[in-house]
Amino acid sequence: MVRLNLFLLAVLIVCALSLVSSRHQARKLFVELEREQARERSYETEYGQLQLEQSTWGMPARVEKIAREQLRLQLPPQGRVEIVAIGGAR
Repeated sequence: MVRLNLFLLAVLIVCALSLVSSRHQARKLFVELEREQARERSYETEYGQLQLEQSTWGMPARVEKIAREQLRLQLPPQGRVEIVAIGGAR
């Protein structure tokens, strides 16, 4: 009877340690999940800002102004402009 009680006590201790270990692992994983979700939100915010910046930098008026002022480019005269049709378009 004493052996059975000792065996059951050992099983109980192993189960308790297993439970504590699994809960600790679950908490660690939850903290990591929260950290990654915060990082995801940060990346989403940065992506939105970059899209806004890209649309601002790519505005045709801004590109034309830089081409005119910094690169000293000019529009060609009307006689030098040719419109080329894309193959298959009618």
